[in-house]
Amino acid sequence: MAVDYAVIVVYLAGMLAMGWWGMRRARSKSEFLVAGRRLGPWMYSGTMAAIVLGGASTIGGVGLGYQYGLSGAWMVFTIGLGLLALSVFFSARIARLKVYTVSEMLDLRYGGRAGVISGVVMWAYTLMLAVTSTIAYATIFDVLFDVNRTVAIILGGTIVVAYSTLGGMWSITVTDMVQFVVKTIGVLLLLLPIAVVKAGGFSEMKAKLPTEYFDPLGIGGETIFTYVLIYTFGMLIGQDIWQRVFTARSDSTARWGGTVAGTYCLVYALAGAVIGTAAKVMYPKLPSADAAFATIVKDELPVGVRGLVLAAALAAVMSTSSGALIACATVANNDIWSRLRGVVAKEGEGERDEVKGNRVFILLMGVAVIVIAIALNNVVEALTVAYNLLVGGLLVPILGGLLWRRGTAAGALAAVAVGGASVIGLMAGFGILANEPVYYGLLASLAVYVVVSLATKPTDAAVLTAWRERLAGRGTEEPATPDPVTV
Repeated sequence: MAVDYAVIVVYLAGMLAMGWWGMRRARSKSEFLVAGRRLGPWMYSGTMAAIVLGGASTIGGVGLGYQYGLSGAWMVFTIGLGLLALSVFFSARIARLKVYTVSEMLDLRYGGRAGVISGVVMWAYTLMLAVTSTIAYATIFDVLFDVNRTVAIILGGTIVVAYSTLGGMWSITVTDMVQFVVKTIGVLLLLLPIAVVKAGGFSEMKAKLPTEYFDPLGIGGETIFTYVLIYTFGMLIGQDIWQRVFTARSDSTARWGGTVAGTYCLVYALAGAVIGTAAKVMYPKLPSADAAFATIVKDELPVGVRGLVLAAALAAVMSTSSGALIACATVANNDIWSRLRGVVAKEGEGERDEVKGNRVFILLMGVAVIVIAIALNNVVEALTVAYNLLVGGLLVPILGGLLWRRGTAAGALAAVAVGGASVIGLMAGFGILANEPVYYGLLASLAVYVVVSLATKPTDAAVLTAWRERLAGRGTEEPATPDPVTV
């Protein structure tokens, strides 16, 4: 294992070095939070793919393939579909707004009264997303170094918090590009073909497994629908995703770069399901489906390659964890703390001073994430709570603001409150993992949004005019001229 250890140690040292590089570059709020809004298409595509394909997509995707066969690809596939929908239909308009958070967008659209409550919901979502990603370190470091769960979480979490705090979005962007390359090589080019060959090829896999393992709808129609509702729509409105859209240097970068990233996710989804199916042939009686990834890597890959593939899994977890962490800190500082203090800075105004404040919030949120991850055991339940709150509370007012002129601030606030409360109450009644909370919570949010919006005075014409100007890219500061690192 010495060679594998060396590969991982070099990789982790490289992540910290990227943090130091980012610290020297991130000298303003814009540079620190959204990489100066100047990423070109290649870096944008790589970092967007890296953040959405985390530990759940890699370890969990293989686990679903182990349990359901090729239809296990649906979870990650719906993530890719959501990213494609965001990129094609919404990303250009989002990028032109030149804001830092989803709540700022809601303020612009509805007249400045939707920020704090929506910020609290988004903060809860990003916090739990960061926690679930951090917990995943335990699985990988257990395979690597045979350390206990708490030590693994502290080790992985500390590295992510360190480079994120030092360099902000610049550090995260560069590390995500490295992680994207490592994931592509480790999972798609190495683990996928090796797993298929070790399982005896597709003909042998078909001969040894039930036919439902090769049914594209074998996981069940209701499960697929739930994945679409939670993950596809979740991709449209998450702060962690929007904050990457804000880094694009142009409309076309956001649209076409995101389309490439979404297509990559579809390929990654199928690869994970195939690897899991191959693992089922080789290890038909594993105690847990989520152990399939670690088992096949540990037992079937040669020295050196094993280290690279484990680095790929680590990369997947780190990219999502760091993206969720900076999103959580951005919301906590800009949407909650600054508003409670009555301080909302405009872009370009005191930005250099705000870098320190945002660094402090990343550090504080990072420590909180590590502590919660150590205390929490059930990753699936935490992730379900996060996405249920996000979709049930914020989907309707965000998409309604983008698509329906008649939506009002009162309607948006009512939708957030009723949708969020309904989801929480229904999870208490039906159970956290039930499908009903998000179904009925979303319907309640939609009904309240429409009824209250129609029953209240339309949004002020001046607010809507200013909103249309921002959507058109007018009245906002132009992004800085891109330099060579933005390609």
